[in-house]
Amino acid sequence: MDYKKAGVDIEAGYRSVELMKEHVKRTMREEVLGGLGGFSGAFSLAKIKEMEEPVLLSGTDGCGTKVKLAFLLDKHDTIGIDAVAMCVNDIACAGGEPLFFLDYIACGKNYPEKIAAIVGGVAEGCVQSDCALIGGETAEHPGLMPEDEYDLAGFAVGVVDKKDLITGSSIQAGDALIGIASTGVHSNGFSLVRKVFQMEREVLDTYHEELGKTLGEALLAPTRIYVKALRSVKEAGVRIKGCSHITGGGFYENIPRMLPDGVKAVVKKDSYEVPAIFKMLAKEGAIEEQMMYNTFNMGIGMVLAVDPADVDATIAALAKTGDSAWLIGEVADGEKGVELC
Repeated sequence: MDYKKAGVDIEAGYRSVELMKEHVKRTMREEVLGGLGGFSGAFSLAKIKEMEEPVLLSGTDGCGTKVKLAFLLDKHDTIGIDAVAMCVNDIACAGGEPLFFLDYIACGKNYPEKIAAIVGGVAEGCVQSDCALIGGETAEHPGLMPEDEYDLAGFAVGVVDKKDLITGSSIQAGDALIGIASTGVHSNGFSLVRKVFQMEREVLDTYHEELGKTLGEALLAPTRIYVKALRSVKEAGVRIKGCSHITGGGFYENIPRMLPDGVKAVVKKDSYEVPAIFKMLAKEGAIEEQMMYNTFNMGIGMVLAVDPADVDATIAALAKTGDSAWLIGEVADGEKGVELC
């Protein structure tokens, strides 16, 4: 008896590391010390000394049951973008810049090419957010997970000067709410998605005119990363008063997280066009409107609270990074929460 016969292929693990090295190289920053393969990732904090009062930020998350679609479609090169996005977007929400990311892949069996494809997606997410991929772990779990399945999670560390922290504390009635477009369902609500649509290859490969792509392509579209978008707003001289990353819980749970007591968010549903994938979900699943807005991002991946005088400058700055944005509402006096009208 040996480890391979017990279900863990050490040689496959070595091959996975070799295949992923080229992907990792793309994410390197000058602060990264050492190379891939050490027991820990090393990152110099020399640049942070330039800040008046540096504050470290962190975020950890996974892709949820969206990985099921990757299994069904046998497409594994974008799910890593989702894992990075879910972490670095939370850091950006606080006004921070992500510094480095580490991933964790648990699999039933280590197929080196598949693992390398997953890490390739992670690396792409890191490139999109100027974040270094400084380490990770691939754990083979025979007997615990099916051989052809895996789970993916990770965490990121970022930094912000304390004076630049976005806390929401200065939000007041009359402030404008800017919605930044999502790229689709992102990485939340897939347990409901998988109940609405039959998770069969034939169904997922069906082209839909209103989507402009197959159902599978629409659902697997990677989560938008907003790090550069929010940086562009800051560089335009706009002070972001509050920021909400629209993840699990949709509008109703996430927007209030940026609000101080005594004010509410009033969102105008007709201020932008809800993407077709959400209309399809609502129709096919007979999902009530409140549940849709309480589960999905409904086409808005981030909501910013800014001074009304900064609306045009904010939208223009977002356009520079290729992000569509709209004035979707305002802040009003009232009990903390969200009012859709």
